[in-house]
Amino acid sequence: MTPSFDSLIFDMDGTLWDAVDSYCKIWDITFSQMDKVQTVGRQELLECMGLPINEIFHKIVKVDVDEQKYLTLLDKNEREMMPILGGNLYNGVFEGIKLLSTKYKLYMVSNCGADGLNNFLSFTKLKPYFRGTLTHGETMLSKAENIKLLISQHNLQRPIYVGDTQGDCNAAHKAGIPMIFAKYGFGKCENAEYNIDSFPQLLDLLYKNIYE
Repeated sequence: MTPSFDSLIFDMDGTLWDAVDSYCKIWDITFSQMDKVQTVGRQELLECMGLPINEIFHKIVKVDVDEQKYLTLLDKNEREMMPILGGNLYNGVFEGIKLLSTKYKLYMVSNCGADGLNNFLSFTKLKPYFRGTLTHGETMLSKAENIKLLISQHNLQRPIYVGDTQGDCNAAHKAGIPMIFAKYGFGKCENAEYNIDSFPQLLDLLYKNIYE
C-alpha cells in the first residue's frame, strides 16, 4: 500500500546529487586565497556531509587560520562558483522530481549555506518543482528546527523527510515526522521508517504505477 503523505521534504547532498568534488575544489581555493597550504580530500569531506559548516571547519581544518574570515570567504566562493561547478544528479532524480511534484508538495531543508539550495535548484533546473526551502545558513537553526519551521510556514499536514544520514533521521524524528533513508547516499541510518536503494525506488514507494 502506498504511504499516505501530502508533502516531501528533501535533503540535498547525498540525496539528490553528489557535488563533493566541487566542494573540495572550493575549500582548496579558499585556503590558497588565504595563503594557507591545505587540501581537502573527497573522503574527508564525505565524512562531514550533513553537518553545519562550523562543525565541518573544526573537523577538517588543520592549519592556523581565522575561522570567521575563512568561512566568510568560503561562503563567497561557494556562491560564485557552485552555480558554475555544480554537481551530478543521481540517476532518476530529474525525471522523478517532476513526476513527484504532480502528486506531492515538494520542499527542501539542508544544513548548507544560505545560497546552497538556490544554487542547486538553479543549476539543475529543478526550481519550478519546489514550493519552499530553508537552510542552516539562512536561519542558523538546526535541521530539526528548520524542518519544524518549514512545516509551520507551509501548514503541512503529513510531511515526510527524505535524507541519507543518521543525522537526517534524527532531525526528522525530532521534528515529529518520519524519514525515508536514501541508502545510495553518503551515510548510514538505523531507524528510518522506509529505505530506498535508488531514487526510482522512491517513486515505486510513493507513486505506484506512475509509469503505466
